[in-house]
Amino acid sequence: MRNEPWLLKPQKTKEILQRYGIRMQKKFGQNFLIDAHVPEKIVAAADITGTDFVIEIGPGIGTLTQYLCQAAGSVATVEIDRHLLPVLEETLADWDNVEVISGDVMKLDLAALIEAKTAELAAALQAGAGGITGEPAEAGAAEPAVSDAGASSVSVKVVANLPYYITTPILMKLLEEELPIDSITVMIQKEVADRMQAAPGTAAYGALSLAVQYYAEPKLSAIVPPNCFVPRPNVESAVIHLARRAPAERIQVQDSGKMFAIIKAAFAQRRKTLVNALRNAADLRKEDGTSYSREEAEQALTACGFPLTIRGEALGLQEFAKLSDIL
Repeated sequence: MRNEPWLLKPQKTKEILQRYGIRMQKKFGQNFLIDAHVPEKIVAAADITGTDFVIEIGPGIGTLTQYLCQAAGSVATVEIDRHLLPVLEETLADWDNVEVISGDVMKLDLAALIEAKTAELAAALQAGAGGITGEPAEAGAAEPAVSDAGASSVSVKVVANLPYYITTPILMKLLEEELPIDSITVMIQKEVADRMQAAPGTAAYGALSLAVQYYAEPKLSAIVPPNCFVPRPNVESAVIHLARRAPAERIQVQDSGKMFAIIKAAFAQRRKTLVNALRNAADLRKEDGTSYSREEAEQALTACGFPLTIRGEALGLQEFAKLSDIL
């Protein structure tokens, strides 16, 4: 029988925090879960199985981590707050498929971690190691048979209850570094989740929408009210699942860097027409290092078939890619 998560009860959480003298660190954006339905929804949204290596960011006292350990083949959880390491040693003691890493995920060599852990899990699956999922093999029980195909099908998934203040930098690191990650499932501020899946012409649509949708397909999985946390945040949270797009599945563009420079310029001042945004953009330059003139911007928009009065918020990824290629 698998170990069951036991931490997610309000009285248990408060007991752990009091016993270790843990105070919420505002600088780390710490809010601890106290509702069992939330981690269940996160694990379901991430579709975690015994052949998955999961990277968790910000485990806190290990509430969600226990659920991840129960479902996944292997878990590495990265915690920046050293005061929480003794707590995690206690709360995760029942599982042997988890490694707690002390550090800042923004500075961590995730590629090396993924390479090492996926090889380790694949080898364990190939050997038919029952204990790798936190489920001790019963005495006398036959070891499960694992095929060559099963051993080579380890997936990498990121799951996290992300601090609001650093949501975007962490997600863009995970997306832009071209890591072999299959999906990212995170609980974040609902307003940010709305922006990630927003469509052109809506109030929430912006540079973040385009960046996320270029690299992944976002899907809102659950809304989480403030009373699911201690202390209670002032805003609603949401669980959003980002299914990574392979490079061949993305919008094709000659220079993605230039495209995102155009996108950044377009949304730096939303009310400006795209013509004015392009010619005034500090980070958008031609190959000779000079800025685009009004005439050049107008010629590019005309070549795309766009009206000269158009604003960036009206364009989707395909249109920005076309504009980028022409420029």
